[in-house]
Amino acid sequence: MANRRLTQAQRKRHQQAADWVLRIGEAGLSPEELKTFNEWLQRDPDNRRAYDAAEQLLGDSSTAIRSDAALNSFEVEPARSGKTTAGTLLGLVVAAGVFLYLDGPLYFQADVISGTGDLPVVELEDGSTVHMNAESAIAFDYSERTRTIRLLKGEAFFEVAADPARPFTVTAGSMQVTALGTAFDVRLGDSETDVTVTHNSVLLTFDNPEQAHLQLNEGERVGLDSDGVLGDVVDANANAALAWRNGMLVLDNAPLSYVVEELERHFHGRIFISGAALANRKISGTMAISDTRTALAFLEQALGLKSISVGPAILLRD
Repeated sequence: MANRRLTQAQRKRHQQAADWVLRIGEAGLSPEELKTFNEWLQRDPDNRRAYDAAEQLLGDSSTAIRSDAALNSFEVEPARSGKTTAGTLLGLVVAAGVFLYLDGPLYFQADVISGTGDLPVVELEDGSTVHMNAESAIAFDYSERTRTIRLLKGEAFFEVAADPARPFTVTAGSMQVTALGTAFDVRLGDSETDVTVTHNSVLLTFDNPEQAHLQLNEGERVGLDSDGVLGDVVDANANAALAWRNGMLVLDNAPLSYVVEELERHFHGRIFISGAALANRKISGTMAISDTRTALAFLEQALGLKSISVGPAILLRD
C-alpha cells in the first residue's frame, strides 16, 4: 500500500522491541536488565504490542533454524550482493526479520512507498503520472522553476506533463534523467541503474563530471553500474521493459540475482542464493512474478536448483 509512513516514535519503539527480542534470545538478561525490560513493557501498552509482534516474527524463525542442524550450518550468499558472504542461515533470517519489522529507513525520506506486491499509480500536482513498481519509494521536490523526483528505491515509469518552464528530472543514484517531452522507466537496482525511454527522449547527466551527457531516445535503454561505468545504448522493447506493470518479467539471458531482486518485490521476506556461481547463472523466458511459489517452481525446473523456506527467508541452492 502506498503512503505507509511510520512516525519517529513508532520506529524507535519497533527498534527497541527488536533489540529486546534479540538480547533475550541470544544471552538472556541480567537481573538489572530484566528490571529495565519490565519497566519498558509497562511504560506503554504499545511497547507490549510491539514486543509481541517482534517476538513472533523473529523468535519463531530462530527456533526453527536452531532445531535443524543442517539449516543451522548452511552457508548462503545474499541475492543482493555480488560478493561471497558466508554466514549462518540463522543470522540471515534474523537480519531479514529485523529489516522487515522495521520496514527500512525510507519512511523518513520518501513521500510515497509502495508495499510488497503493490503497484500504485501516483498523480502529481502538475498532471504527470508515476507508475510505481512494488517495493519502491519516491520523494517529491517541486518548486516554481523545477520538478524533481528522487527515486530512492525500486522502479517507476514516468509519464510527464509538458511544462517547458519547469524541467522534470528524476534522480536515481548518481544519475539524473531530465524529460524532453517524455515517457520513460527508471530502475534503481542493486548493481545497476537502468533507464528505458518509451516516448520521445531524455537527457542523462551524472554526478561524475568526467562523464559526458547523453541523450537517450525512444526505444533505447542504457545502464550505469555501481562503479559509475556507463554501458552501451541498446534497443529496448517497451512491452518487455514495462511487463512488471502486469505482474510479469521478461528475461533475456538475465542472471538469477536479477530475477530474485524482482521476486522479492512480491514476497514478504528475503531470498538468498548459495554461492556466486548460482547467482550469476543466466535464464531467459517470460514468468509471472506475483506468485512467488509458482515463480520458484519455474526456476527450479529451468535451472535445476532447490529452494528451502524458513520463516521470512527462502534459500536457493544447487
